[in-house]
Amino acid sequence: MLRADKPVLVDFWADWCPPCKMIAPILEQLEAELGDRLTIAKINGDDHPEITRRYGILGFPTLNLYRDGEVVHQIVGAKPKRLLMAELDGRI
Repeated sequence: MLRADKPVLVDFWADWCPPCKMIAPILEQLEAELGDRLTIAKINGDDHPEITRRYGILGFPTLNLYRDGEVVHQIVGAKPKRLLMAELDGRI
């Protein structure tokens, strides 16, 4: 999946994380708006700690943007939609 034809934004999150719950509906909106240019995936860090460790995730939420299987940008913490869009602009 990380080597998809379009960039992949992976949301590393946890059930107990309030900022993760705040950002979830924003990511759903982004997926609806940008789905033709961006794939959004979610990984629950508590359910998959080995993946979280492999990618060096130290806190939730962390959003990694992958292109051709490589991390090209990382966003740590919850941000409003306009700031997420600004960070993704030019990268997708």
